[in-house]
Amino acid sequence: METSSAYRADRAVYPPEGLVAPKERRGHAAAAATGLPPGTQVFSADDHISLAEDIFYERFPASLKGRAPRVWYENDAWTLGLKGKTVLPSAFSAVLMQYDPLPGSSTGDLVARMADLAADGVTRELAFPNAMLGLIGYPDLEVRDLCFRVYNQYLAELQDQANGRFYGVGLINWWDAAGARQSLSEMKALGIKTFWLPLKPGLHADGEPIDFNSARMAGIWEAIEETGLPVSHHIGEGPISSPCARNGLAVSMVHQAAPFREMFARYVLGGLLDRHKGLRIGWFEGGINWVLSAIQDTQHMYASFRHMIDGDIEHDVPYYWHNHMYSAFMIDPLGLEQIDRIGVDRVMWSSDYPHNESTFGYSEQSLAAVVKAVGPEIAARIVSRNVLEFLGLPQSP
Repeated sequence: METSSAYRADRAVYPPEGLVAPKERRGHAAAAATGLPPGTQVFSADDHISLAEDIFYERFPASLKGRAPRVWYENDAWTLGLKGKTVLPSAFSAVLMQYDPLPGSSTGDLVARMADLAADGVTRELAFPNAMLGLIGYPDLEVRDLCFRVYNQYLAELQDQANGRFYGVGLINWWDAAGARQSLSEMKALGIKTFWLPLKPGLHADGEPIDFNSARMAGIWEAIEETGLPVSHHIGEGPISSPCARNGLAVSMVHQAAPFREMFARYVLGGLLDRHKGLRIGWFEGGINWVLSAIQDTQHMYASFRHMIDGDIEHDVPYYWHNHMYSAFMIDPLGLEQIDRIGVDRVMWSSDYPHNESTFGYSEQSLAAVVKAVGPEIAARIVSRNVLEFLGLPQSP
């Protein structure tokens, strides 16, 4: 049977022995031709940054310092926790150890970070947090809220230092409407252009599970819509269903890379995008090949269960994708084969620096593959202009 050209392209990118840890990689894009139009400023839509300063303890009011999570470096990884005990699972910390030794991986050295990215052919970036995700389910909601607000303030300071080359993904209060409105308003005033919203939102203060589609959450979605800021969803929240004795980390990452279908259906079939027509959504690190299958299955389920549903949706399912959503990829030849149906204006390239699954060290090959698949001009849109549009930033000259 003939092997798909997408799979053959994959083999051409990855070395037979696999990729070394990011801490051992170096960029060498300057010596390689990608085929992008001259002057293209490559903007990675999904990178990551580790927090390297003890900002919560330093910036919390005196009355709350005893409850503030601390930040420290231990065993080649930045972590956070209380009384010397990390809130991160050991597997998470083991992954951090593969790239946190890079000076540019953390907030502590933006100069080294910019140098790593430039050597890899990347001019600008949008950076999601690393260990901060350990605060998703932090039980002290007052402290969690304040941590997110402090983190946003710190991100804004980094953005000012980077002069347009670094943008951070903010964090908001998603569990009560008043807190959401306050954190969103503060974040927008600080110049943060998007925020991460978890796929698994946890509990309200009274212990009730958060249902994004419930009337109780309407005030949060209204506050988001009013700001005009796009929502960002990212992989990484769902552990595998049971332990895996062999190559468990890799098995887990295959599982982690496909988490968006439930939330996609909530936006479409759950009516969020009909009730809040101004929402814009970005999906990060799950690639783009999932999009068409999610649209197809959503269409099928809508037709199949229409006799049982609470109310109709206002548009055909593809409408919601093409008018509200974007998705980012690193290596996705299968998705690029379907680009005409997915839409060249709906996808964003990313390097995912400095993660294990990132293209750091071979980004020029990934960029060249985009050019080969769609041509130089459309590639320039995918690797630069679309993320600028998503973030509401001016287009590069």
